[in-house]
Amino acid sequence: MPKLCVNIDHVATVRQARRIDEPDPVAAAVLAELAGAAGITCHLREDRRHIVDSDVIRLMQTVKTRLNLEMAATPEMLSIAEGIKPHMVMFVPEKRQEVTTEGGLDVAGNLQRVREATQRMQASGMLVSHFVDPEMRQIDAVGECGADVLEMHTGAYANARGAVCRDELMKLTAAAAHAAENGQKVNAGHGLNLRNVLPVAAIPMVRELHIGHSIVAHAVMVGFERAVREMIEAIRYADSLSKRYSPGQILAYFI
Repeated sequence: MPKLCVNIDHVATVRQARRIDEPDPVAAAVLAELAGAAGITCHLREDRRHIVDSDVIRLMQTVKTRLNLEMAATPEMLSIAEGIKPHMVMFVPEKRQEVTTEGGLDVAGNLQRVREATQRMQASGMLVSHFVDPEMRQIDAVGECGADVLEMHTGAYANARGAVCRDELMKLTAAAAHAAENGQKVNAGHGLNLRNVLPVAAIPMVRELHIGHSIVAHAVMVGFERAVREMIEAIRYADSLSKRYSPGQILAYFI
């Protein structure tokens, strides 16, 4: 069964709307772990629009599972990661004008730079993940860089409807299989919620799901611990279905 890593960025988004000290993303991380999350994810962006440096420091002091720091592979962020040393860093693309991360990192088009950044983080004792679209050339490039993990960007699947949604799921399934053949570890995330997570969680090669916004949104209605538990239960249900049905069959029934 895939594990759940909870992204707490948008708890900080609510806090930053008033520039005060609540709600506290670190408190949300504690509740997520109490509810069964296998790890905590946060994204330290260049513009600090939600998570700020002090959050990452406090998370490192508080998180009992694993902290995954999403970041651009820039000199500033590499230096910050070296100072904080989270369990894993994940390189993501970043543009100031975007609302959220749009698409995967172009590892293939920036191979030397990403490889050097990957090796630098690994030399400091951190695992490295690359957030990429489910494309074979990008998956192979992640392998060439020597990253420990790749995370498939599920945004195109999450935003699709009808036959296009099925096509995007098949891309994810094929990409995960290709990565597994390469001996790569596969995670997935972006835009997943209680409904559309089922087919992705049923992909056999996916070992971890990183989910944030939908959990935070649901938590507004039911509370943070319950929102995390319900997502874990959905993933567990998908795992049980995967023993009888393919991801495509699950998609046809639930989406």
